[in-house]
Amino acid sequence: MNELTTFEELDLSPELLQALDKKGYKRPTAIQQETIPPAMEGRDVLGSAPTGTGKTAAFLLPALQHLLDHPRRKPGPPRILILTPTRELAMQVAEQAEELAQFTNLKIATITGGVAYQNHGEVFNTNQDLVVATPGRLQQYIQEENFDCRSVEILIFDEADRMLQMGFGQDAEKIAAETRWRKYTWLFSATLEGELLVDFAERILNDPVQIDAEPSRRERKKIQQWYYHADNLEHKTKLLARLISEFEIERSIVFVRRRESVRELSETLRKRGIRSTYLEGEMAQTQRNQAIARLKDGVVNVLVATDVAARGIDIDDVDFVINFDLPYSADTYLHRIGRTARAGKKGSAVSLVEAHDYKLLGKIKRYTEEPLKPRIIEGLEPRTKAPKDGEVNTVSKKEKARIKKKKEEKKESLKKKVKIRHKDTKNIGKRRKPASEKDSI
Repeated sequence: MNELTTFEELDLSPELLQALDKKGYKRPTAIQQETIPPAMEGRDVLGSAPTGTGKTAAFLLPALQHLLDHPRRKPGPPRILILTPTRELAMQVAEQAEELAQFTNLKIATITGGVAYQNHGEVFNTNQDLVVATPGRLQQYIQEENFDCRSVEILIFDEADRMLQMGFGQDAEKIAAETRWRKYTWLFSATLEGELLVDFAERILNDPVQIDAEPSRRERKKIQQWYYHADNLEHKTKLLARLISEFEIERSIVFVRRRESVRELSETLRKRGIRSTYLEGEMAQTQRNQAIARLKDGVVNVLVATDVAARGIDIDDVDFVINFDLPYSADTYLHRIGRTARAGKKGSAVSLVEAHDYKLLGKIKRYTEEPLKPRIIEGLEPRTKAPKDGEVNTVSKKEKARIKKKKEEKKESLKKKVKIRHKDTKNIGKRRKPASEKDSI
């Protein structure tokens, strides 16, 4: 598809263009370019894009445009329904919807858990155009006949993979059944893999256009990427602490692989005088909100989290993303670093790499086609030599076994080989043909 350079080329209403201009958005991102045209043409959409690539606006803009193109004749229940896995994400999506719709008369509301019933009363009793909800609480209201699904024209699933992982699949399918009069369905996910997601998408989507958008090279250039070679865990921790101090990092997210490491690393940083907090997957919502608010408000400089725990958080002005542990997949690496350099700003992504991580590093470099260069912090130079990434440790187990077997076979054949002395071979000429053969010629 041809690259679109401005939002005007997407045929959006002046009210939406005015809101985009106010937010400082000048150029549509890759996911927005690929999603908005087919969505506005009335296609079902199955989309995937890393965090920080403008995915939310990719489905909000065509949804709001639909409402503006087809204004309702009288007040009524919502026509756009967006489902998110968490209350936190629902609030973020609703906030962005309000910003994009600020120059229109469209009404935005949220329905989530953790809110008293009476606070949702106005959602049921007044006109609403777009509602963002969590599946569990919404399904409860549908069963109690407090929420009318019959007017929903577009049903949108955001972070559908996480929704299914959290056990909301049954509620999501029931809501899809209740909104069976809808015109379109759009489903967005971190990845388009996994049997659970594929089966779910097949059941609720009708001949969707499939979009798997990576950030463009221009978008990725806003992120400066490099790595440090670490001898071991202790060296890696020292590198992290010095990195945060020397760069005077104001707002950063540090990613670890295991949830058991989250609290431990955060505590280690605190002992070194670094203001740090953490996110765990099983934290109560109030604790999650407090941790995120502390980073947003500048109370702490570092948020330590796993990929699962960090899903759905939206924090502006993250200047550094630090991979304390490299992710197993290059796709996850892109999702991580997408949390910096948002809304046209610049950011940095740093990885701390031990010897056993170079296979992963090589995979990431090949996948992103980005030159990740090594750096050294003075006074914390590594004592061990780094293997050459992309070559050492990149041979598969199967290939290693084949090479080993070949070496053993060669060794064995050398053992069996009988040594032939020169004196045994000298004066031996060509063998003469038998007389019978000579006679027959």
